[in-house]
Amino acid sequence: MTLKVLVCDDQALVRTGFVTIFDAQPDMTVVGEASDGRAGVDLARRLRPDVVVMDVRMPVLDGIAATTELAGPAVADPIKVLVVTTFNLDEYVYAALNAGASGFLLKDATPPDLVAAVRTVAAGESLLAPAVTGRLIGRFAQRIRPATVSDGSAAAEALTPRELEVLRLLATGMSNNEIAGALVIGAETVKTYVSRILTKLALRDRVHAVVYAYETGLVRPQ
Repeated sequence: MTLKVLVCDDQALVRTGFVTIFDAQPDMTVVGEASDGRAGVDLARRLRPDVVVMDVRMPVLDGIAATTELAGPAVADPIKVLVVTTFNLDEYVYAALNAGASGFLLKDATPPDLVAAVRTVAAGESLLAPAVTGRLIGRFAQRIRPATVSDGSAAAEALTPRELEVLRLLATGMSNNEIAGALVIGAETVKTYVSRILTKLALRDRVHAVVYAYETGLVRPQ
C-alpha cells in the first residue's frame, strides 16, 4: 500500500525537501503541494491524502485554521494532519492539537523521524514521539492558565485507578512500551487501557488525551 502525502508549507525550499524525502520512500508518494492553508484544504478535500503534512504559519489561511477545517470535531470525514513546527512556533502546538491534528513534529527532526511520523499518523496512531514530547509538552502546557484547570475529579470518576495511572504516564510522553515497563505489565495491556481511556473520556486520540490531562489538572506543568 502506498501512502499518499500532501505537503502544505509556504516555504518552497521546505516543500522541496519534504517532497524529496517522501518520494524516496518505497511506500510513499506526494500527491500534491500547497503554499498556503486555503490551497492545502482545497487540495486535501479533492485528493484525499492519507496524511497532510501541515506548517503552522502560512498566508491566506494559517495551519491551525486549515487543520480545523480538515480534522476538527465538526468534520464528518476527517483527514489526518501532522503539524510540523519550529521552536519559535511552539506556542501554536496546543492550538493545533485542539484543532484536530494527529500529532506534531519539530522541523529540526531527521528525515527518518519525519518519515516514521507520517507512517505513524497514517496508521491511525497519534504522534507523541518521546524525543520531542518532553521539550514541547512543557512549553505548551505552561500556556494553560492554572485557573482554567480542574482537580481532575471528572476523570477520576470515569476511570479506574490503573487507567488514571496510564493516562498520567501517557501525558508525560511515554510510549506504550515505556508505560508497560513502568507499570510492569504487557504492552498489549497498555494498548487496551489507552483504548478504554479514549472511549470513556470521548477523546479522539493520544494527543487529545495529553491535552485533556493538562486541562483537567491530572498533570501539572513543571
